[in-house]
Amino acid sequence: MADVRDAARAWIQDNWDPQMTLGAWWQALADAGWAFPHWPKGYGGRDLSRDDTRVVNEELGQAGAVAPPGGLGQMMGGPITIDFGTDEQKDAWLPALASGREGWCQLFSEPGAGSDLASAQTRAVRDGDVWIVNGQKVWTSGATTASRGMLVARTNLDAPKHRGLTYFIIDMDQPGIEIRPLKQMNGGASFNEVFFSDAVVGHDRILGGVDTGWQVAVATLAYERQGLGSRGAAGGIVAGTPGPIAGHLDRTCAELIEAARSERQAAERGAAARTPKAVIRLARDMGLSEDPVVRQRLADLHIFAEVQRYTSLRARAALQAGRQPGPEVSIAKLAASEQARRARDVSMAILGAHGTLLGEDAPAEGMFQQLALSVHASSIAGGTDEIQRNIIGERVLGLPKEPQVDRDVPFKELRTGTLS
Repeated sequence: MADVRDAARAWIQDNWDPQMTLGAWWQALADAGWAFPHWPKGYGGRDLSRDDTRVVNEELGQAGAVAPPGGLGQMMGGPITIDFGTDEQKDAWLPALASGREGWCQLFSEPGAGSDLASAQTRAVRDGDVWIVNGQKVWTSGATTASRGMLVARTNLDAPKHRGLTYFIIDMDQPGIEIRPLKQMNGGASFNEVFFSDAVVGHDRILGGVDTGWQVAVATLAYERQGLGSRGAAGGIVAGTPGPIAGHLDRTCAELIEAARSERQAAERGAAARTPKAVIRLARDMGLSEDPVVRQRLADLHIFAEVQRYTSLRARAALQAGRQPGPEVSIAKLAASEQARRARDVSMAILGAHGTLLGEDAPAEGMFQQLALSVHASSIAGGTDEIQRNIIGERVLGLPKEPQVDRDVPFKELRTGTLS
């Protein structure tokens, strides 16, 4: 590990220049294998361990360099391509993801298929060497800047719902795809609806085989939960969005670092609002730090946060040992959303009537009020709390699975989702 640290430090010292364009810097990281060191050689990595990757990230941070590209493509698309892709698919997609030339989005949830993803109704019908896609996806983050999408579509109506799905990597920039942003109650628009009207995707864009996409989808969700639950920070300064659509690749790193500073500060405030330290500071500011009831609730929040931290460390250790993300990831993901709700409840109780204010003149500049408006997403994104509890019950505690009377029934015979 010391050799990895020395090599990474020397390379960063020789190559990092804030006046480089973001695209040039990300390409240099990928070419040298420092973008994602645990990925295979030649694909932006060096076949190193995740412990080694952590060391490289530390060195990027120490140097004040821009972090490797980040997004759903890098967090999930790259790993599933490594796990399930052909050599041709790895050659086509991994270098572009590692260098930030592409950003991907996740096309899973539908109006009638959220937690029950296997009920997805978006259809893909084969026409020679391509598939024609029609349907709708929802809650898609990053769709407006994504080059490609990880699409789960129904390809066999005669098979049971879990065995008639296929996993495609579809180009997003085509006439048959329409993207509509969704306005949220916290003022943001992080999610989108995506409509497919005779969209086209090649047969060579299938991961895992026709009608066998469920296994790939489950692996994707595991990587997503691992990313959401562990809250592992990327090495270096997070600046810029992958892919050409966002328009960041030709701007200098220095420019993007400056532009990202205010966004990072807002994000850090949002993340800090979930922590016991921030809520304790709020109690002091509001003159309630000596209130025995408040103190007890603060102590409970601190204890829960520590338990979550240790659970996240266990999940990280499993990955470092070479195992795929497993049930411990669901525990960490569930704990993260529960901690956020507890922080919301305690902070709102401390604020009292001040909790109705929002803006810079509110206590703590309104960051706890913003938490209260945003926290619901953590219980939904990456798999709902209810789904995480099912996974924990079945895979960790060994409890019987919930009855599934439709598991072996052909999909065309089901009354499911929005079908009537």
